[in-house]
Amino acid sequence: MSGIKITIAIDGYSSCGKSTIAKQLAARLGYSYIDSGAMYRAITLYFLRNGVNYNSPDEVAAALNDIHLSFAFNNTAKSSDIYLNDEDVSQPIRDMLVSEKVSPVAAIKQVRSFAVAQQKRMGRKKGIVMDGRDIGTVVFPDAELKIFMVADPAVRVMRRFKEMYATNPHITIDEVRHNLELRDYIDSTREESPLHRAADALLLDNSSMTRDEQLEKVTVWVKDRAISNMVR
Repeated sequence: MSGIKITIAIDGYSSCGKSTIAKQLAARLGYSYIDSGAMYRAITLYFLRNGVNYNSPDEVAAALNDIHLSFAFNNTAKSSDIYLNDEDVSQPIRDMLVSEKVSPVAAIKQVRSFAVAQQKRMGRKKGIVMDGRDIGTVVFPDAELKIFMVADPAVRVMRRFKEMYATNPHITIDEVRHNLELRDYIDSTREESPLHRAADALLLDNSSMTRDEQLEKVTVWVKDRAISNMVR
């Protein structure tokens, strides 16, 4: 696989472990990692902080003109932090209020066009891992490797609950379950770039897999696609 770089698109529902495997894979391969979900969360955070009415196309357009997003590698965490107008918002974007609002904001056509244009620009060169909900279908439809991740709903709820409890000990499992169910519905039924599995995406159900097991499995897929790309 030395010298052969491909584009890897990872899609799936919330709390299926997309970001985890994407970060691990990028680190193992020496690829760039882009968290597209963090971009939508950062936009949502800006809207909330500035009282933007996301049902108003004019207000949305004006707000997007004032938003600059970028990523910077964090040597301590060994992952990329997202910056909103030069502020590191990696932690604030994980707030429950942002989680509640990100799906309707991400469903707005203007917002998706804004984010997708930046994502496509970031991925012009090979050697990138990007995760989200429309990466293999809209952002990188020609990606050499597309992965669609799923997990048992109960497993997903517990994963998200444990993640959020660390910073919000008052959160309840019922609140997390409701949030995930609502986000699944919005993501799957929205008019703009709804979440669905690309025809050529490989299915990864990690309900009962360890992180190491799924990393090894996906690494095999990467090697296969890199070799196929080399012999074309």
